[in-house]
Amino acid sequence: MTIHRVNCLQKLLQQEEMDMLALTAGPDLSYFCNLNFHLSERPVILIITQKSQSILFYPTLESSKVLESAIPLKSIPYGEDPKNWIATLQTAKRYSGSKITKIGIVPTCMRFLELQLLQQLFKKAEFIPATNLLSKLRMIKDKAEIEAIRKAVKIAEAAMKNLKPILAAGQTEKEIAAELVVNLLRAGSDPDLPFMPIVASGPNSANPHAVPSERKLKNGDLLIIDWGARYQGYISDITRTFAIGNIENKLKDIANIVLKANQAAREKIKPGYKASEIDFAARESIARRGYADCFIHRTGHGIGLEAHESPFISQSNEQTLEPGMVFTIEPGIYIAGVGGARIEDNVIVTENGVQTVTSISRELLFL
Repeated sequence: MTIHRVNCLQKLLQQEEMDMLALTAGPDLSYFCNLNFHLSERPVILIITQKSQSILFYPTLESSKVLESAIPLKSIPYGEDPKNWIATLQTAKRYSGSKITKIGIVPTCMRFLELQLLQQLFKKAEFIPATNLLSKLRMIKDKAEIEAIRKAVKIAEAAMKNLKPILAAGQTEKEIAAELVVNLLRAGSDPDLPFMPIVASGPNSANPHAVPSERKLKNGDLLIIDWGARYQGYISDITRTFAIGNIENKLKDIANIVLKANQAAREKIKPGYKASEIDFAARESIARRGYADCFIHRTGHGIGLEAHESPFISQSNEQTLEPGMVFTIEPGIYIAGVGGARIEDNVIVTENGVQTVTSISRELLFL
């Protein structure tokens, strides 16, 4: 399957008149060769040209890993002495062809370490952004990718099922987050979780990206838990809102409004609709109840090898939805000093509409 991805990329390179794409360790590199490297002081560069065999420049200590590549590679390992890196990398230039004038990179991922080596190697080349080109490929998921995401959702939901019985007043946000991490790993998640779970209670739940703290859950709190698993590199991203004991009617209303906004957005999803229209459905639902200013982020984002990728379900995105897109729907209401509610689901655009992959209850759960 990854060979097919490389072939598709090579066609796009030809269409864009881009001679070569250079990728560093990260999700884009993994997408094409199914190899994962941790960012370190040692450079890793994957080179894909319009026609030649793909080239991988990597430290010798990773040689056993490279044998697991899903695509044929011209391997160029290097030793520990940085003085020899550029001389070793010269081999890549010979295999990539003599006329390299335009090199695509991902500006948000390409480090100066690797960029400097490439600039020394291809002195006359122009380096141009290739982010959109890669997004075109990665945002439409194939069957294997979708199945991996489904599995990641099941793992995350199993972890939450085992967490619910221990959720109670008196526990700290950190304690809950730690237990959830253990549950995710026990349920089958890859060790590198997509993100640290967000556990935000009481006033902290008004912060969409709160960090778990030493705050103890109290009766009357709203509790937001945002968590996800990773399976074969692909992630899930789910959020649910809970009530600790008896809560004020205003907080119940907030949770119910968010639930209806989530439903309104998911019901709107269909091939041909724009991402902005899905965002509008959620935003209008919340605005009708007087909380427009309290919905302070986009309605959703794509998921795959990354927790945030294209397509982005926002007011400004006029992109048309297509079958195979997988993204979140996560409207929220946040009131500073009081609390917040968010309900996040993972959905797949199908030929006829949408399929919601998450099955865990969206109703406010009283603990």
